[in-house]
Amino acid sequence: MRVFQLLPTLALGDAVSNDTIAIAKVLRDMGFQTGIFAENIDKRLPAGIARPVSKMPRLGSGDVILYHLSVGSELNFNLEKYPCRKGIIYHNITPSYFFQPYNGDLTELLDYGRKGVRHLADKADFCMADSAYNKQELRELGYTCEISVRPILIPFSDYAQRPDAEILRQYDSDGFTNFLFVGRIAPNKKHEDIIRTFYCYQKHCNPRSRLILVGSWQGTELYYKRLQRYVQALELQNVIFTGHVSFAEMIAYYQIADLFLCMSEHEGFCVPLVEAMHFGVPIMAYAASAVPDTLGGAGVLLHDKDPLEAAMTADRILRDTVLRREIIAQQRKRQQDFSYNDVRRQFEQQLRHFLKMPGGCEDASLYH
Repeated sequence: MRVFQLLPTLALGDAVSNDTIAIAKVLRDMGFQTGIFAENIDKRLPAGIARPVSKMPRLGSGDVILYHLSVGSELNFNLEKYPCRKGIIYHNITPSYFFQPYNGDLTELLDYGRKGVRHLADKADFCMADSAYNKQELRELGYTCEISVRPILIPFSDYAQRPDAEILRQYDSDGFTNFLFVGRIAPNKKHEDIIRTFYCYQKHCNPRSRLILVGSWQGTELYYKRLQRYVQALELQNVIFTGHVSFAEMIAYYQIADLFLCMSEHEGFCVPLVEAMHFGVPIMAYAASAVPDTLGGAGVLLHDKDPLEAAMTADRILRDTVLRREIIAQQRKRQQDFSYNDVRRQFEQQLRHFLKMPGGCEDASLYH
C-alpha cells in the first residue's frame, strides 16, 4: 500500500514541515511506500526530501493521501480530484483579521485558506487534529468524519546537539534575567503584550532583565517595525529581536532562558511550549486557543492580560525557588505526553484504524 503526504509548502524549521518529515520516517518504518509532495519546497532542505506535486504518481483506490491543512492553497480545492482515500491532518489556519493591518496579500491567503477548510468538510475520509482545539474547530466548520487528536511528532533527540557557543558566551551567566518567546513575529502572537508585560517587570521588579524574541518577521515587516517603535516609545532596554536563527542558536536561547512568556491569541498547537518544557524553562502563557490544551495543566496560565499583574506573577516565579521547581516538575511530567515514542504509537494506531475503515466515517470515541 502507498501512503503519500501532500502539503502546500515544505519549509525549513516550520512546525508543519517538521511534522511531515517526522511522519515520513514513521511511514517508511511501518513498511509503506511513501513520499512527500509539495507545491513549494524550501531550497535549504536536503535534496530529494520531497518532490513537486506535479510529480505525484498516478493514484488508485488502494492508495492514501495524508494532506497537511494549514494555509490557503489550490490544493484545498483539488484534493477531491485524487481517486484515493484521503486523510486530513489539520494544523489550523490563523484568522485573517490579525494580519489585515499589516499584509493584504497574506490576509487574502488566510481567507482563502479558511474557505478551503470549509470546502473540504465533506471531502475527507478521516481527520487528525493536533489539538482538541483544532478538532473542535473542524466540528464547528461542519466536519462529520472521524477526527482523532494526535500531537505534533517532535523528535526530541534532535535537541541534543551542541548549542551555539557565541550566544551562550554573550548572554549566559551575566546576571541578567532572560525572558524568552520563540515564534514568528506575527500579529496573532501578540508580541506587543509580551513587550508590555516585560516593561512592567523591568520597571517595577528587575532592571537587570532582558527580553529575547526569536523568530523571523518575513512577510510581517510592518508589524515588526511597529513593535520596534513601541519598544523605543517605552524607552525599554535590552529587547532583542533575533530574526530567523539556526537550530543551534535556538537551543542556546532556550538554555539561557529564565522564563518563557507567551501572550499569543491564536495557536493550533504551539511547539515552542513543548520545547520550553524540554529545556526546563518555566512557562507563563495567556490562556487562548490551543495553549491550554498543549500545557495540559502545566505552566502558569494567565486569564487576562493585565501587564502589571503578569509582571508580578513572573517575578514570583523567578524569585520563589520552590514554586519554580514545582512548575518545572509539572512541565516535565506533561512533556512525557509528547514523547516521540508515545506520539508515534498514537499515529500508527490511528492510521491503522483509518486504513481498516470502510468507506464511510462516524465519530467514534476511540482514539479521541
